[in-house]
Amino acid sequence: MVRTSIFAASILALMTGLPISGAAQTSEPSSSAPATTTAPVPMTDKLDQLFVQLAQADDSNWKALEDEIWELWSRSGSDAFDLLLDRGRKAMDAGDFEVAIEHLTALTDHAPDFAEGWNARATAFYLSGRLGLSLDDIARVLTLEPRHFAALSGLGIILEELGDNRGALEAYRLSLAIHPRNPRVKEAVQRLESAEGRDI
Repeated sequence: MVRTSIFAASILALMTGLPISGAAQTSEPSSSAPATTTAPVPMTDKLDQLFVQLAQADDSNWKALEDEIWELWSRSGSDAFDLLLDRGRKAMDAGDFEVAIEHLTALTDHAPDFAEGWNARATAFYLSGRLGLSLDDIARVLTLEPRHFAALSGLGIILEELGDNRGALEAYRLSLAIHPRNPRVKEAVQRLESAEGRDI
């Protein structure tokens, strides 16, 4: 059964990037390339650079940096695994969460070190009402990619729905420390900080 919580739309937006189909893979330089050709930047190094830039971003460039991070997160290194991720995301977009979970479970079974497979399945579990399973998958995401600001914000949404506002605020703050310009998370932090102030 689809959850009708006010948080459902938010978690889908926060925990999934725009589906990226057929993302171009970095090609290897050909043997005939000039000696001065710059080698492709390894994905982990590129992510490191993007996270540094994201922390310093302003309103003019944060979205482009976020999109680049999502694109790299969505690359498993295998066309077959990327296809499973794409099918899972499309099934979620269509509201068919059980099919999404089937595709994404196949992905996590075969690519257990691919953080985005766990993140996508966490979203599908949440949207199908299985919060405990969603939290389990979020824990796997954060073990593999502690900087996954979307998983942290998704954690905040779930904790807030469960009534743990203090835990939710901590998760949102951790997400915001990585991605300071995310408007939804900024709003959530402000809202919960205001509520916390009223509770004191």
